Amino acid sequence: MRAQALHGHLDALLLAVLEQGSLHGYAIIEALRARSGGTLDLPTGTIYPALRRLERAGLVASSWSTVNGRERRTYQLTEAGGRALAGERAGWREFSATVGRFLGADEPPATPA
Repeated sequence: MRAQALHGHLDALLLAVLEQGSLHGYAIIEALRARSGGTLDLPTGTIYPALRRLERAGLVASSWSTVNGRERRTYQLTEAGGRALAGERAGWREFSATVGRFLGADEPPATPA
């Protein structure tokens, strides 16, 4: 799946991944890939700018850590990020239910006679 297809949803996906706990950038990419069954294989050039945008918005915080002798920036969900994720989930449920009324049915709805 291309990054363009995720337009408007990438931030929510990143927040949802970080809901599980703090992760460094590459681990976030791997989590997206794993949770999507390999469908979301996004490049670092898509993920890191989004993480920086979320950090500037106060939804994600980062800190430097050393793992196996390597410096890595680790990202975690903030309290505001948790609230934003809850809002994204509510919006997604409403959106998917509405679109599902059109695209989810196996047969078209009956038209009035």
